[in-house]
Amino acid sequence: MQAYLLDFANFMLRWLHVIAAIAWIGESIYFVMLDNGLRRPKAAEDRDKGVFGEMWAVHGGGFYHNQKYATAPAKLPEDLHWSFWKSYTTWLSGFALFVLLYMANPSFYLVNPDSSWAWAASMSGWQANLLALLFLVGGWVVYNELCKRISPDMTRDGLLSIAVAVMMVVVAYLSTQLFSGRAAFLLTGAVMATAMSANVFFWIIPGQRRMVAAMKAGEAPNPLDGKRGKQRSVHNTYFTLPVVLLMISNHYSFAYSHEQAWVIMSLFIFAGALIRQFFVLMHAGSIKPAYPAAGVALIAVAFWIAAPEPSPAADPDRAAVGIEEAHAIVETRCAACHASQPTQPGFNAPPAGMAYDTPEQTARQREQIQQVVASGYMPLGNMTGMTDEERAAIAAWTE
Repeated sequence: MQAYLLDFANFMLRWLHVIAAIAWIGESIYFVMLDNGLRRPKAAEDRDKGVFGEMWAVHGGGFYHNQKYATAPAKLPEDLHWSFWKSYTTWLSGFALFVLLYMANPSFYLVNPDSSWAWAASMSGWQANLLALLFLVGGWVVYNELCKRISPDMTRDGLLSIAVAVMMVVVAYLSTQLFSGRAAFLLTGAVMATAMSANVFFWIIPGQRRMVAAMKAGEAPNPLDGKRGKQRSVHNTYFTLPVVLLMISNHYSFAYSHEQAWVIMSLFIFAGALIRQFFVLMHAGSIKPAYPAAGVALIAVAFWIAAPEPSPAADPDRAAVGIEEAHAIVETRCAACHASQPTQPGFNAPPAGMAYDTPEQTARQREQIQQVVASGYMPLGNMTGMTDEERAAIAAWTE
């Protein structure tokens, strides 16, 4: 029952997380489109009122007229719309999922036994949990300091963008050394997502509140608040596509189980940012196909790097392995999780619905089993102690 309750909580939290993320990202993308699609108002009376730009749109059978003020309207409405709870809900639900799944079983999901750093490979569960939390907090602190020190007045944002890009490569490398492959991809995405939500919490919303307070008091708002909010919003815009990809990456072991996983991850991050740039410019009326072309090129490089090497020639001295021997290995090393009734704590059902209770069930998944065993991804963290000899036997398993 405990495993079922955890599974159900995971299910509902994941639903909440996806709904909140869709709402937050969708609203963010809409406002970027709106901001870049504004045109100089045609009516002189609108320009005299301080209208900076406007957009006419049609949607759902109705017509919309959006206007943006350069400073402030003559009077602010009482029902001013604020955008922040979607951001906070996305981060909080995502962090709750991380605690429920990864931090509840860190030896299984976080520790990287194959790390080239001996101390990381031998971490205990609580040490891995603490390191994961420090990784998230440290990522935000470094990113925030880069913003404050390199471009505090928003005049060197180009240089800041380069620094943030370098930072993400470092984060990708460190995550793959410190944590298991799937957790590394997730935590790199979480570092970016934490920066996005923290930008809203610490900079964008407080700055907007100060601007509104100044306007209501009849004072001129500090222009740095608006510029700083715009800077952090722009960063959030380019983080969006990479974060979404990294959050769904746990289904694709070819990427995170590769020895060059950090390179693959970095290529995906930059590809997402380049593709997002195309849409940002398109909303402003500029079509630059070179950006998505460069993004696709980076994805192609990632595909080339992650592609599996040709299977080595069969050992002439090793006899082919049949289903009986293969199933015996799978039953010993894999069935704690992959069974109709798993015995591994934290599992209420077999992962991905793959149960190996019988030789027939095992035989149906031969290619998938050989792939994840050969890559070293399974068993997770090699908690069941699969030997090299057993891996060789699985590789020699034939129909």
